[in-house]
Amino acid sequence: MKLLKIAAGVLNQTPLDWDGNRARIEQAIAAARGAGASMLCLPEMCISGYGCEDAFLSPGVQRIAWQVLHELLPSTAGMVVSLGLPLFHNNALFNAACLAVDGRIAGFVAKRFLAGDGIHYEPRWFKPWPADRRTELVVDGASYPLGDIYFDVGGVKFGFEICEDAWVANRPGAELARRGVDVILNPSASHFAFGKIDVRMRFVLEGSRAFGVSYVYANLLGNEAGRAIYDGGALIASGGQLVAAGPRFSYADQQITCAVIDIDGTRMAQSRTGSFQPDLTPGEDCVSVPFRFPAIAPERATITRDAWESGPHVKEEEFTRAVTLALFDYLRKSRSRGFVVSLSGGADSSAVSCLCAMMVRRGTQELGREAWRAKLDYCLELNGAATDDAIIQRLLTCVYQSTRNSTLTTRAAARSVAIALGAEFLELDVDALVQQYQGIVSEAIGRPLDWARDDLALQNIQARVRSPSVWLLANLRNALLLSTSNRSEAAVGYATMDGDTSGGLCPIAGIDKAYLRRWLVWLENSGPAGLGPIAALSAVNVQPPTAELRPQSSHQTDEADLMPYELLDAVERAAIRDKRTPLETYQLMRVAFPQYEVRQLAAWVERFFRLWCRNQWKRERYAPSFHLDDENLDPKTWCRFPILSGGYVRELAEMWAEVAET
Repeated sequence: MKLLKIAAGVLNQTPLDWDGNRARIEQAIAAARGAGASMLCLPEMCISGYGCEDAFLSPGVQRIAWQVLHELLPSTAGMVVSLGLPLFHNNALFNAACLAVDGRIAGFVAKRFLAGDGIHYEPRWFKPWPADRRTELVVDGASYPLGDIYFDVGGVKFGFEICEDAWVANRPGAELARRGVDVILNPSASHFAFGKIDVRMRFVLEGSRAFGVSYVYANLLGNEAGRAIYDGGALIASGGQLVAAGPRFSYADQQITCAVIDIDGTRMAQSRTGSFQPDLTPGEDCVSVPFRFPAIAPERATITRDAWESGPHVKEEEFTRAVTLALFDYLRKSRSRGFVVSLSGGADSSAVSCLCAMMVRRGTQELGREAWRAKLDYCLELNGAATDDAIIQRLLTCVYQSTRNSTLTTRAAARSVAIALGAEFLELDVDALVQQYQGIVSEAIGRPLDWARDDLALQNIQARVRSPSVWLLANLRNALLLSTSNRSEAAVGYATMDGDTSGGLCPIAGIDKAYLRRWLVWLENSGPAGLGPIAALSAVNVQPPTAELRPQSSHQTDEADLMPYELLDAVERAAIRDKRTPLETYQLMRVAFPQYEVRQLAAWVERFFRLWCRNQWKRERYAPSFHLDDENLDPKTWCRFPILSGGYVRELAEMWAEVAET
């Protein structure tokens, strides 16, 4: 029985943070060695960072990545370690994994299938490596194998599927299996999305079963570059069985997940498979490297999956854990000294404030208060903060800004939520500023402004007047101003530019309003595992969503201005995610919402399409947001649409023609 202890490492890296990335890689190697592992797989592009964007095209990036690789080699003494980096060869750039063996470079495998959809733009920078091609990389007089190759290291054969390689139908793993590979390594930078862990689990398990191998999956962790969130979640499978799984959404810099695998066991499993047809042709695609693996005793499999991952509220838990981790990384990597939120007492701003507070409580719960604070060592404001409440009070400032159209209900809700979270709470009355702006413009145009003629302008000036004061507070505190607009509002432009959209980051821009309201009810009554509920949200959840920008006598609500949020979100998914025409969208809505009269449904569908087209310029200007699923509207990473368009005139006429025949 030939046993081998292998490890998958997850890393919280930062693009172009050369020394920091190297230090975390060295920590991971040391941790794997300390755990008795002789082989370690690390994430894709772990040396440079995955999210370097167009900086990948800088010759300096290639040069420094190569330098850091060589600086890391001594750390791999006595081990086999995969390290990811951009590699320049023959006037082309490749996404490559280096296999280092006992302090030396054994060779490089280049990624064959590039991620070019969704938030990924790899073909902009890299070239795909063709199948069955091998060459020599020559740098400074030294030559290294490069290409579609695998490695025989001390009698154990290793091959690579680099991230996207495993997501395609024509996976390289099938060919690696025919070549007799024992272990497939998958260094990945696979961003978080709701439910995506189940897909990863399937291709890891199925790959290990169908190919008759052990499979090692290593992912990035945290908010690496600003928008994408990586959940970690290392996986090791052998022969179709999961033998180790690491935790997700950790605040740690690095984590190691280990397992002992039986090389002889997977080889015999392959031999018993009737469909297995080995490639018996000797070729130059195998790189042989001498190495002595230590003798290993059998170990019990360790599968670390939290109870919440199989509970009834997985999406709520994932949302909470993903966004709180992303907020923490954004805070510390931008070296900001806290958050400022314009807390209106409504759902959106309350959700953002809760996420900021839970960012602290989750982090200190996992790492311990001192270790968590050490990751914010630049933030002198935290000196002497001995409790979570004290930390939150110094990091989170909530500001309620009232005008004459604000109600006591929202004021009380804002105060109660801020107090329950432990945040600093400030109240600013900006009504005098609103009246001053109205007076200046009235005098200039020679007439008074009134709601009958100037409704939209009078609503917007209130939202815009609130922006300078919260920006001033954020600047005074070197803090990050958080915008509070959600995805449903972004779809139809139901937000005031330079008002409620003001901020350096918009944490909930990827979440629809209907789901956000359900999440807040869950947070009020149950809350995430280990943290519990926030009962003060009851004051928010009992209110109908409202901008509170018209006089109180108008009884303004968001849904009266737009349409029911459940319907709005369904229309958005059909029209934008699924690319349905107005007619097709209307037909789907008739089935999904039979309680509404057909002409009213058609009017709402038309309203959505017209507002969608008019407001692309707003979406282009939104603060950066976190990617959470395939319903993202961020034009910089996911959903592109022209700023100027024909406005679906013909398509809407087609829809109304069918309505007329109903």
